[in-house]
Amino acid sequence: MKLWRKPLDQDRVVVPHGEIHLILERCKGCQLCVTYCPRSVLEMSNLFNAKGYHPPQVGFPGRCVACGLCAMLCPEFAIYVVEV
Repeated sequence: MKLWRKPLDQDRVVVPHGEIHLILERCKGCQLCVTYCPRSVLEMSNLFNAKGYHPPQVGFPGRCVACGLCAMLCPEFAIYVVEV
């Protein structure tokens, strides 16, 4: 799609990138982080943690914009995001 004009501050806007860290032993496999990620960064893995749940894994790390929604939604505090 071609826009007929561009924003005045386009050269000053920097899109942040994030790095997702998972604490696999805390995860209970509720899939809230996978379901509500706006950029579809996370996906469910086939591995089991010590509790017997399927934890998520980072499927597309380049898509993360460090919004932190996954960390806010996690009821077990098993995920956190660091802006790089």
